[in-house]
Amino acid sequence: MEKIGIMGVGNILLGDEGFGVHFIEYFKKRYDVPENVELIDGGTAGIFLSPLIDYIKKLIIIDVVAVDAEPGSLFTYDKEDFYIDNLPLKLSPHQIGLQEVLLLNDIKGSCPEYVKLIGVVPASLEPDTELSPILKEKLKDVEKLVIEELEALGVKVKPKAASSKEERIWWERDKKEV
Repeated sequence: MEKIGIMGVGNILLGDEGFGVHFIEYFKKRYDVPENVELIDGGTAGIFLSPLIDYIKKLIIIDVVAVDAEPGSLFTYDKEDFYIDNLPLKLSPHQIGLQEVLLLNDIKGSCPEYVKLIGVVPASLEPDTELSPILKEKLKDVEKLVIEELEALGVKVKPKAASSKEERIWWERDKKEV
């Protein structure tokens, strides 16, 4: 079975810049994915993402994009867009790696054959671990796009049973005193 990756990237300390990582956590809470689908928190790893996608054949990336459009606007880009310099200007340090990671993996012979970037225009890049209200609302829209992409790739995800307990994201959990 082909390995499919859904990778969210971004800096969770800069508000909407962390949208991709927030999305992965959101998606994990809501769906069970087949074992050939890997949910990847790419954070700000940049070039160090290369080994994480070595065995992935199809990759969906979730990130913010620097496009002159209304905050919350959604854009999609294909693998070819990474190579023909059709992506918007780099928005943050982690993006130094996305194009370079794909090129490095191409040189290594391990670049995913299919790449789709789903990008959302941020409303705020101020220091904060929360998304702006505009981007919180966009989680559902991106969820729909990811599910459509997965279905086009022949993958069905199962919604998880509703939980009465609100699980907090790892960086928001209470710290234990030692």
